[in-house]
Amino acid sequence: MRCLYVDLDSTLLGPGGALLLGADKTFSLQGVRALQACDRAGAEVVLMSGRRQGTVAENARLFAQTAYTFEAGSCLVLDGEEHWLTGDLMPDPQAGTIHDQIEASGAPALLLEHYAGQLEYHDPWHRGREVSHLFRGLVDAHEVDALLAERGHGGLRLVDNGGVHRRSPDLVALDEVRAYHLVPRGASKGNAVALHMRARGYAPGEVIACGDSREDMETATHVGAFWFVANAVRRDPTLRAASARYANVHVAQESYGAGVYEAVVTTLARRGA
Repeated sequence: MRCLYVDLDSTLLGPGGALLLGADKTFSLQGVRALQACDRAGAEVVLMSGRRQGTVAENARLFAQTAYTFEAGSCLVLDGEEHWLTGDLMPDPQAGTIHDQIEASGAPALLLEHYAGQLEYHDPWHRGREVSHLFRGLVDAHEVDALLAERGHGGLRLVDNGGVHRRSPDLVALDEVRAYHLVPRGASKGNAVALHMRARGYAPGEVIACGDSREDMETATHVGAFWFVANAVRRDPTLRAASARYANVHVAQESYGAGVYEAVVTTLARRGA
């Protein structure tokens, strides 16, 4: 095993985004042990997150890693160099950030109007972003993509990045609330993982990925094995059915960091055998 690609929130990080909390919200070192097992095996760890660059960069520094991808695969940072996966949309001194350019297109306003009562900005985490417009609510991402294409925004897509707990009174009637990123079509965690693998020369059988969302699961196309942490399928049981189209998707028995540790040590044990 040469690399672990791992999501942060609700995967490596426990409840409330705490690395040192387990599923029962008591102190746990299992997430740290997952990182330690990778280090002992000589395996790189690459964080793949919907968070802003500054936050992911700080986590990568704390974990002593030199590569990460931020804002749902919008950019891969590899040894300090940025590799954008946003197609024709690039940061521009005149047009502004990619986030500014998406806002100027009118696409975010379209979605907020069309899905009023179902979608809102994920306040306060939607602020200060370079690329994605971050929403929360409950919509069909494929239906949204069709609407975007119909209204002339086919270069954008909506990414389902898993469940969240925060909601405003406007969304109180929803059965659940999920986080969504509006990003350029080429931006994805899967594409970022594939780019990193090419750059490092990793073969699919040498790497695994762990996550808690459908967007995370798309990395299964590129890696040898993808693992859902247990809390992901408990929160969204439909993930089991969705994973049926992949032969290399597994569900850990443990949640959060303990689930990542389970994926790592299981992989290492199989390789050793």
